[in-house]
Amino acid sequence: MSIRSFDNTTPQLADGVFVDETALVIGDVHIGSDSSIWPYTVVRGDVNQIRIGARSNIQDHCTLHVTHKSHYNPDGATCVVGDDVTVGHQVILHACHIASRCLIGMGSIIMDKVQVGEYTLIGAGSLITEGSVLDGGLWIGRPARRLRALTDEEKEYILYSAQNYVRLAKRHRGNNKT
Repeated sequence: MSIRSFDNTTPQLADGVFVDETALVIGDVHIGSDSSIWPYTVVRGDVNQIRIGARSNIQDHCTLHVTHKSHYNPDGATCVVGDDVTVGHQVILHACHIASRCLIGMGSIIMDKVQVGEYTLIGAGSLITEGSVLDGGLWIGRPARRLRALTDEEKEYILYSAQNYVRLAKRHRGNNKT
């Protein structure tokens, strides 16, 4: 795995974190326990903070980045991913906040200062435009629109997906206890 410091700040990985050897994690990044970063993913906290909660998975070829501080944007913008979040293949999360218990479908793009609420499912290939606030439910399209509330079964699947990736990461580390 490639874990790199930037400006004297080294990524912090909690117990049980799996980072694939082809992934790159740079700078001011904290990754919570039992989370996983999969092949060819870049988590680049070079100009602001990235925080990933516990039991979340960032799948293959994702990019997580932030916005720097400037006179246009004095605080810049951080990237936060809550607990039990599944981020599908080739997703871009740029300076946005994803609450716990969400699923972001493959190929989606989430732009700066977006707030994604708990139990949100974003369909594959969706675009969430800058500053949007998603209050849960199923969102699809480019730009995305809210289709409907989630069913109980969909909410259960979001948790199942996160738990499944915790198990898979343990297998990849050679510590399969199930």
